Amino acid sequence: MTKHRIYTMSVASVYPHYVTKAEKKGRTKTEVDEIIRWLTGYSQEELEAQLEKKTDFETFFVEAPQLNPSRKLIKGVVCGVRVEDIEEPTMQEVRYLDKLIDELAKGKAMEKILRK
Repeated sequence: MTKHRIYTMSVASVYPHYVTKAEKKGRTKTEVDEIIRWLTGYSQEELEAQLEKKTDFETFFVEAPQLNPSRKLIKGVVCGVRVEDIEEPTMQEVRYLDKLIDELAKGKAMEKILRK
């Protein structure tokens, strides 16, 4: 079975789109980075290193220092699919990130996005 294309795409290739989506709605790159760090446990330096290395999504999530246990509280639909119903673990992590970026772009408060 072939892997979904997103697994082999570099995070660095999608990251500018996350930032652009946020900035179009008056949010910041700093907030995008905070969301990614919250979700994965990467420090800012580690995140920047992953982007520089052009790490693919699968490796990015496999090597994440500490996936946030509160990410399981993320619910809703991304690309027509409920994130809580996705069975493939890596795809679910990717969609969690997509959902958090969507929430940021929709103007949700950071405390709510980060499930505090």
